[in-house]
Amino acid sequence: MAAHIHSFYDKQTGTATHLVFDEEGGTAAIIDPVLDYDAKAGRTNTTNADLLLSFLHEHRLQLRWILETHAHADHLSAAAYLRTQAGGQIAIGAHIGLVQQSFKTIFHLEPEFAIDGSQFDVLFEDQSVFQIGSLSCRALAVPGHTPADMAYQIGDAIFVGDTLFMPDVGTARCDFPGGDAHQLYQSIQKLLSYPPETRLFLCHDYPPTGRPVSMETTVAEQKAHNIHVRDGISETGFVQMRQQRDAQLDMPALLLPSVQVNIRAGTFPPAESDGVHYLKIPLNRF
Repeated sequence: MAAHIHSFYDKQTGTATHLVFDEEGGTAAIIDPVLDYDAKAGRTNTTNADLLLSFLHEHRLQLRWILETHAHADHLSAAAYLRTQAGGQIAIGAHIGLVQQSFKTIFHLEPEFAIDGSQFDVLFEDQSVFQIGSLSCRALAVPGHTPADMAYQIGDAIFVGDTLFMPDVGTARCDFPGGDAHQLYQSIQKLLSYPPETRLFLCHDYPPTGRPVSMETTVAEQKAHNIHVRDGISETGFVQMRQQRDAQLDMPALLLPSVQVNIRAGTFPPAESDGVHYLKIPLNRF
């Protein structure tokens, strides 16, 4: 059975969220949901997530999975909110503990914060299989951007997270804790070994001026045209390009708030004695 895929784009963060389901009245998964965040006010809202809930209701869908491709550094996750509203299990790659360990140190988090991924309902190993109703799915480890990145193969489509962008934008950065350009190159080659017609659904698009937003490409298009990793670009050449480019990039605008929430599966840090949840800003750390 072919998957039904409906994609939502958040212009503020450039993030694509994908809702995948088997049939009307059937079972659904949501991949990389966005919690809206006003950085000036430190205030969250659920506008993007509520669009997903409305779609589930309109199509009479039961939410089975909330799939994170990684602990995002550019938007807060709405996974926990969606679980409270519609059920389902939050899943991420099994190596999320490595990411949690790094950021627990960086943000000097509370001693009780676990670094074993237990904040998530399910931790996928490479090649883990699971179901979205009648759809057979497979989790694919694609480290490099972070040590815990996962892609999800569902039918003839793969949801690739931050490994690849549209061909005219290139590939993910590798300078976050645990990132590795050699690993990213190998992960991309793993994805590009699938048949040329395989559809690749992206987590982000930052279109050059004049091009409309696009959230879908193919293996063939990436191999022919990706400016960073098309056919003929060696691992050595890719790593040199990636390291030079990453050294010149600014940090993502929402890295500091988003990582603190996303390593907790979309929940906020524990409230303090006044009942308020606080995020930390480590001065002169980055």
